[in-house]
Amino acid sequence: MMRSVFVTGYGVICPSGSDSSTFWKTLTDGHAHTAAPRCIPGSPLRVAELCDETFLDGIDVKPVALDRSAQFAVKASHEALAMAGIVKGHFDPVRIGIVLGNGGAGLTTLDEQFRRLYGDKQPRCHPLAVAKSMSSSSASWVSIAFGIRGPTFVIASACASGTHAIGVAMQMIQSGIVDVALAGGCEAPLNEGTIRAWDSMRILSPDVCRPFSKGRLGLTLGEGAGVLVLEAEDHARARGATCHARLAGFACSADAADMFNPSAEGMEGVMREAVANAGLALSDIGYINAHGTGTMANDVTESRAVCAVFNDAPPPTSSTKSMTGHGLGASGGVEAVATVMALAQGLLPPTANFLEPDPDCPLDCIPNVARKAQALAALSNSFAFGGLNASLVLTRA
Repeated sequence: MMRSVFVTGYGVICPSGSDSSTFWKTLTDGHAHTAAPRCIPGSPLRVAELCDETFLDGIDVKPVALDRSAQFAVKASHEALAMAGIVKGHFDPVRIGIVLGNGGAGLTTLDEQFRRLYGDKQPRCHPLAVAKSMSSSSASWVSIAFGIRGPTFVIASACASGTHAIGVAMQMIQSGIVDVALAGGCEAPLNEGTIRAWDSMRILSPDVCRPFSKGRLGLTLGEGAGVLVLEAEDHARARGATCHARLAGFACSADAADMFNPSAEGMEGVMREAVANAGLALSDIGYINAHGTGTMANDVTESRAVCAVFNDAPPPTSSTKSMTGHGLGASGGVEAVATVMALAQGLLPPTANFLEPDPDCPLDCIPNVARKAQALAALSNSFAFGGLNASLVLTRA
């Protein structure tokens, strides 16, 4: 019989806050902030950017050796481990794993080195450029910072990376490979090259992100990390750990159809499979944290899929990207933290910046104001470029 998996800790850092309590207050207040990227002063482009540069204070790492995405991963992991009560030297480090999602890997470092080579005409890169830009760097730094020696790796599946990482970590615990896993996602894409690359696709909003709303104009790029401590039930109970939620189900798939146009059938299938994997009925789902990017294509397609799954009576659904921005590979981790907190607190975060309903998005999207609700279970969805779909099912502990 497979082991049950519980969330015993979580940590987050993103434009909505440098810790989970600040993050949660910002979400439930429906607060969103966008501004010109600091790397492009005076630009008309808008991003959701973390301006706290002291977030690594008190953590035993040297920021200069880490890409910004790895810094975020270490910070979120530090909070998650502290909440879970997992202290270095008191647990078998080989029985703890790390699975992180990262869509772009070392983007800040790469942009800095390209500017150094091609802009400043320097003949050499920084000596740490390779180590900082490796796709596995974030997971390795978390391992080094906290002395974790179990299976440690990064999953790259664009904007579904964090959700895939959490699902795979759950499977590792269920199968007995590890007892505990740090799982989530991290990303630091707010450099000039990456921002301009996304702008060339003409899907960035000129003001704010308005998922599912009439008048939406696109997504807002964000940054950060969200990490869960996942733990086998027997292991958590034996040490008297507090369980904040149960990670009950996971499913993933590929559309095998188009690099950019999402498939409602793929989204529908993965949601149904995740709920079935959790051993639940669709009627048990009381909240959906949607992928909800604020683009025309995603929001209509996701709405169609949700309505198909729930027979045109979908549960309350919100997109927290309206406040955090789209953190790409980090988004699945950040949104999983939001979903855990929504279940534990009995409060569903809103979809901020909502203007008026779009007939093509007939969802109860919790516009602008958080809603009290004791949901039994929730879906957290991630749907990525390349037709990569992933859904998690979480329940109250």
